[in-house]
Amino acid sequence: MSIALSGSGLHHYLVQLTNPILDSLEKTNCAPPSADSTKSIICTLLETASQNDGQVLTSFKNSTLALALLITAQTYSTHDSLSWIPGHVSSAAASAFRAISNEYDAVFNRPLVVDLLPEVAPSLKETIKQDDSESATSSARVPVLRVILAAYQFRWFVTQVECPLLGKVSHLVIPCALTALDHWSSEVKGQGMIALIHLLKNVDAIELGAYDAVILDACCQNIPSADEIWHLVVEMSVLVVAIAHKNNCRSSWIERMLNEMLSHLERQPRNKDRRIAWLKFIEPLFSAVLKRIHAVIKLTWIRNTPYIGRLVDELTKLYKQAALRNAREEIRTDTTQIFILLQQCKGVQFETAWNKYKADPNLSSLVSSLSERIVPV
Repeated sequence: MSIALSGSGLHHYLVQLTNPILDSLEKTNCAPPSADSTKSIICTLLETASQNDGQVLTSFKNSTLALALLITAQTYSTHDSLSWIPGHVSSAAASAFRAISNEYDAVFNRPLVVDLLPEVAPSLKETIKQDDSESATSSARVPVLRVILAAYQFRWFVTQVECPLLGKVSHLVIPCALTALDHWSSEVKGQGMIALIHLLKNVDAIELGAYDAVILDACCQNIPSADEIWHLVVEMSVLVVAIAHKNNCRSSWIERMLNEMLSHLERQPRNKDRRIAWLKFIEPLFSAVLKRIHAVIKLTWIRNTPYIGRLVDELTKLYKQAALRNAREEIRTDTTQIFILLQQCKGVQFETAWNKYKADPNLSSLVSSLSERIVPV
C-alpha cells in the first residue's frame, strides 16, 4: 500500500500530536547562541509537517527529524545546540513518536523508521559531506550547526532499528556512517561510530557484505582520534573484525588493526583511560590473538629466544585473569594449547620458566593439563 493512499487520517493524527510540542517550543527561551538556530530548524520541520497534507511521507519525514532532535536532547546529547530543550518537551516528543509509529505500523504493517531511512539517510549524508568539503579550506574549523544536528539525527534513526530489519537497510546506513567518520569533527565522528556500532551488533557477515574492508580502513584511519571517542574506535574495530575475520587468525586486518592500536597506546604510556578502554573492548579478539601465537610457535618451532620466560609469565597471568572474563573457557583452552606447544618445543627452558607456578592453587587445572597433555596440539 502506498503511503500517499493513507488518506488524511494519519496526517491529522500527526498534526494533533506535534502541534502541542510546537507550541511549547515557541514559548521556550534559548540560552546558548546556537540554540536559537536549532529551535528555528526544529520549529520549521514541525510547521512543514503540519502543512504537507497531500504528501504524507514528507510530513512524517519532517516531523520525525524534528522529534529525533528533541528526543536526543534528553537521552544522548549534552551538546550546547540541544542542551536548552526542556525535559518535558523531550518526553512529549518521545511519547508522540511512539504513538505515531504505532499508528503507522498498524496501517502499513511495517516500522515507520525503516520506511523513512531511504529518504533520510542520503540527505543526511549529503549534509555532512558538503560541510566537510566546505570546511577543508576554512581556518576556523568550526562544524556547521546543521551538520552536528544531522549527525545526531542519523544516529537516532539507526538506533531505532534492530535485527533483522537493520541488515536490510545496511546499504543505506553504512555510506552515511562512513561519511560521518571521514568528517574532521570529533562530535560528528562520534555519532557515526555509535551508529556503526549499533549496526554491527545487529548484522552478520553476509549482511555486512563487502563493506568490512572499507569500515576497517576507516577504523584504522581513526585510531589517533580524540580521547572522547577512542573507546568508540576500539569497540567498532573489534566488532567488525569479530564479524568478518574472527575465524581467520592470520587476517592482515587483525594484524594491521592491533599493530596500529598498540603503537598508538605505546606513544601515550600515561594515558590510562585509553588503555582501560582498549582492555574493555578487545576481549572478543583474545581468542584470535592466542590462535595466532599458537600458529607462529607451531610453524617456526622457536629455538633460541630470550622471550620464553616472559611469554610464560604473560600467558600464566592471562590464564588466571580469564576467570573475570565472559570468554574464560575459550581463553583458557587457547592458552593451554600454547603452553603444551611451548613445553614440546622448548623443553628444559620452558620447565625452568614454569616451575615457579606449579604450586599455585589457582593453576591446578593448567598444571594437570601440562602433566597429562590432555589438550591436543
